[in-house]
Amino acid sequence: MSSQVPSPYGSNGGANLADILERVLDKGVVIAGDIRINLLDIELLTIKLRLIVASVERAEEMGIDWWRDDPSLSSGARRRELARENERLRERIAALEEQETREEIT
Repeated sequence: MSSQVPSPYGSNGGANLADILERVLDKGVVIAGDIRINLLDIELLTIKLRLIVASVERAEEMGIDWWRDDPSLSSGARRRELARENERLRERIAALEEQETREEIT
């Protein structure tokens, strides 16, 4: 008599790590938790943890695409941020030059 536990991945005995990772990324996994530290009914600290593990395609289907606008993760976002900063500096230079011209006239 065998006391072997049945495998959840079929009769072939197991799934490799790549198969498991593919399933997780395809479906997505959400892990959520809250940690609260109270002392005599006074809340001292609350930490909310949210973790989503999914493929880029799956995350975009869920409406998650924050990495597109993060300059530390996206070269396009970095270029847009530099272009905005460049435009602000140009406007400031123009305003300073205009102010200097007005002061010379008076």
